[in-house]
Amino acid sequence: MAPAAMRIAAQSLSGAKPVSYWLDDPEKPAALPALTGDEHTDLLVVGGGYSGLWTALIAKERDPERDVVLIEGHEVGWAASGRNGGFCAASLTHGLANGVERWPDEIAKLEELGARNLDAIEAAVARYGIDCEFERTGEIDVATEPYQVDELREWHQEIVALGITGVDFLDREAVRAEVDSPTFLGGLWDRRGVAMLHPAKLAWGLKRACRELGVRIYEGTRGLGLVRSGEGMAVRTPYGRIFARRVALGTNIFPSLVKRVRPYTVPVYDYALMTEPLTPEQLESIGWKGRQGLGDSANQFHYFRLSADNRILWGGYDAIYPYGGKLSADLDQRPETFLKLAGQFFDCFPQLSGVNFSHAWGGAIDTCSRFTAFFGTAHQRRVAYAAGYTGLGVGSTRFGADVMLDLLAGEETERTRLEMVRSKPMPFPPEPFAWAGIEITRRSLARADDNGGRRNLWLKTMDKLGLGFDS
Repeated sequence: MAPAAMRIAAQSLSGAKPVSYWLDDPEKPAALPALTGDEHTDLLVVGGGYSGLWTALIAKERDPERDVVLIEGHEVGWAASGRNGGFCAASLTHGLANGVERWPDEIAKLEELGARNLDAIEAAVARYGIDCEFERTGEIDVATEPYQVDELREWHQEIVALGITGVDFLDREAVRAEVDSPTFLGGLWDRRGVAMLHPAKLAWGLKRACRELGVRIYEGTRGLGLVRSGEGMAVRTPYGRIFARRVALGTNIFPSLVKRVRPYTVPVYDYALMTEPLTPEQLESIGWKGRQGLGDSANQFHYFRLSADNRILWGGYDAIYPYGGKLSADLDQRPETFLKLAGQFFDCFPQLSGVNFSHAWGGAIDTCSRFTAFFGTAHQRRVAYAAGYTGLGVGSTRFGADVMLDLLAGEETERTRLEMVRSKPMPFPPEPFAWAGIEITRRSLARADDNGGRRNLWLKTMDKLGLGFDS
């Protein structure tokens, strides 16, 4: 970055609050008390993010008489569910391309289930009166290099051949008519497959809906250990125990209470900025009347969208894996990444020079080697888990909740018959091999972006093995 551009980027960050914009909200509900003593329940849900909240809610919808308890180690929605970009996608497979590559024989069913899942989220938001700023405006994948235009055009032809509708190819003129950046050369607009929303308000709304249906929620209550107890399970917490017939684990990036699951995920730290609200003149300078979500097509990609009050969220690019899978609040702030992101923002939207960022934050995502969630059971089907959403969990966690409840019930359904549900990704190796492999992959992806998308031998080998690293 040139010195002048660096000064502009640094100045734009001078007043940024080191907290997620979504969580920095006066409407944030008060935390509920921690569990003290012993509890007994039919179903215990561990984790108060989207995964756990949807599981508790759907469990009560399926059987209103079922007794359900949810525990959360901190506060509902405080981790990835309150820090993400607010892109709620229909895709269950981290994008159609990943699904076609891994499960070509199932892709039609996976796309159908994903579309139904997004419809169900939209319906639940309306049914429970969740004011999460839900806008089903779609998403545009934009090309910023000539080779990416060719790739998007070819991919659009494949999408059409698969019989998938609602995705349009946009040339340079058409994409800039939607959102005006001098860097945009083309795009693919998925018109109905993605909704924008306020992620923390979704979590808080689900929390309220769960309580209204009778779910007992304890915040500040970590699950410390999981053991068999008679015909069910017992989970130890800091100040008590919970005895449950069945347990659903929605802990995602945090260490699973089923230890054998832990090698399948690693934490990746992702970072985002939020601008101050744009003036009408600034908004007019970039267009964006359709309020779609956007993402560029590089390996090291950005995602960006408008908030309800016309701020721009700008995130992505760096995906940082801490050695040993360390989770620390210290890693939520990374000034060198924020400076890089700010400079790239003004490269994309030079007409917004002078805009400042109000918030800068980061957080950990649970990624797995196939980029999309995996599922399973333990303790003779008394425990179910879902993890590995790799940054696209805003929508797919609801599907994962259905899968966990199917598995706990021992039911064969259209979900549990899927190869995606029945298979597992490749686990990550122990250190130092995990860190070394991820670093080689990250650097190779960066070189591919600088080299017309051409992948080196390492990436080609990983592709053949079906392995990867993403955020």
